[in-house]
Amino acid sequence: MANLFIIAAPSGCGKTSLVKALLENSKNLAVSVSHTTRKPRKGEIDGENYHFVSNETFEQMISNNDFLEYAEVFGNMYGTAKTNIYEKLDSNINIILEIDWQGARQVRQNMPEVISIFILPPSKNVLLERLTTRGQDDKATISERMENSEKEMSHYNEFGYLIINDQFDSALNNLKAIIDDFGNNIKNNEFTLENQLLRHKYLLKELI
Repeated sequence: MANLFIIAAPSGCGKTSLVKALLENSKNLAVSVSHTTRKPRKGEIDGENYHFVSNETFEQMISNNDFLEYAEVFGNMYGTAKTNIYEKLDSNINIILEIDWQGARQVRQNMPEVISIFILPPSKNVLLERLTTRGQDDKATISERMENSEKEMSHYNEFGYLIINDQFDSALNNLKAIIDDFGNNIKNNEFTLENQLLRHKYLLKELI
């Protein structure tokens, strides 16, 4: 039986890089390609990174009840089409949703069996450094993203599993362990929210 995984994180926590590496090192795993109204960034490919659509098309899809979840992020709309999910699950392919906490909340309402994972940085200073060194945004945008990331981090306790992305390879192995164990019908308790709250209580106090 295939599983649906949500992987969410504030901007700058390395979610996209982790998911990319995860797909390269895992079998029978695919990422859902979201629809968005934002413009493509340099190097992004329509249908591969996102389905880039107009505001009008997105609104029509909402009216048609085509989305499993959708949300506005930084002034742009993002959504997960139901057909993208159900077709792969029916083909016994595990699916990853890269979405924010708002979308995750909607998915849990529609599919309570979803496995949700939240990724946090090892500190606020590291998060700011990562946002800055990406070189994609100006100072005002970085400041806005940092402020929004701090707000997003407060929703970590809505997720079933928690990963701290301090060292990339370690975070990747931890993420893979969760997904592989579910593929083998094993519930890995090491990275559950409950256990991570005990292990990282001082970090969480600093971040939130």
